This record gives sequence, structure tokens and C-alpha cells, in this order.
Amino acid sequence: LLITAGQASDKTAVPDLLVGLPAAGALVADRAYDSRAILDLVAKTGGQAHIPTQSRVRVQRSVEPALYRRRNLVERFFCKLKHFRRVATRFDKLARNFLAAVLIASTRLWLRAYESTT
Repeated sequence: LLITAGQASDKTAVPDLLVGLPAAGALVADRAYDSRAILDLVAKTGGQAHIPTQSRVRVQRSVEPALYRRRNLVERFFCKLKHFRRVATRFDKLARNFLAAVLIASTRLWLRAYESTT
């Protein structure tokens, strides 16, 4: 997890997030992450980007529907994360305190999912 400035685009955080991860075979993201820089970065690390093209782009890329549906897991995680009042309302003035609240809430969600599978 990474906290960025409120006015910054999410695309600016992609290189920092990918640096800390092992090389993945597939990267699935929504249309907002459709940029040549992100596609090149994923290809350079040995992965394949499954990102649909934006509607304004003339040449459309095809994305495997079954793989793209897995993105729903991430969307549901953020929806559940916003159920924590401290995260949803962003009362914290300092970014480090807000990040700590997000990490604690994420850990609770992960533990809840882990307990239900064992």
C-alpha cells in the first residue's frame, strides 16, 4: 500500500508499487491505467499487462474476460476497506497515521478472509 497526494493521479504510483513486487506473469488493471509507460514497464519486468484500452484510443487491445474479472477481488477489497470509519472519513491529519489505519484495517480484513478458509 502506498499513500499519494490527493491531487496526484494513481498512475504516478505504479512504478513505486511494481518495484517492491516480484515479477508477475500478469498484471490486471482497469482502463485508468492504460498508458504506454505502464505497459512498457510491465513488459520490461517480464510480465504481461491485461489492461483494456480507453475508448478514445483507435486501436483497441483485447483482454481475456476471465482474467479481467479477477480484478473484482481488488475492487471488493477497497469496498470493504471503506467500511472502517477511520479510513472512509480520513480524519487523520498526517499521512503516516492514515497509512497506519489503512494497514490495520487491511490486516483485519486479511485475517477475516484467512480464518474463513481454514
